[in-house]
Amino acid sequence: MLYLVRMDVTIPHDLPAERAAEIKAREKAYAQQLQRDGRWRHLWRVVGEYANVSVFDVESNDALHTLLSELPLFPYMRLQVTPLAQHPSALA
Repeated sequence: MLYLVRMDVTIPHDLPAERAAEIKAREKAYAQQLQRDGRWRHLWRVVGEYANVSVFDVESNDALHTLLSELPLFPYMRLQVTPLAQHPSALA
């Protein structure tokens, strides 16, 4: 199943810079792992914001929830999830 996910990140200003850097490094490694295994199909930055839009390909709502909740930045994210379906006019 495909899902469009918008992620808006708000890191607290009082989080120590070293801790924030460590979390971001773990986030990058995990995101790249998910991209390599095909579950994170697209990752696009939203210009001018600390946000992205992404397409995930996972087997279920529960699988997506688990994947997202394991993101190191998850505690600092606001997520908007949209399930996707093939459009009848799309080229296959």
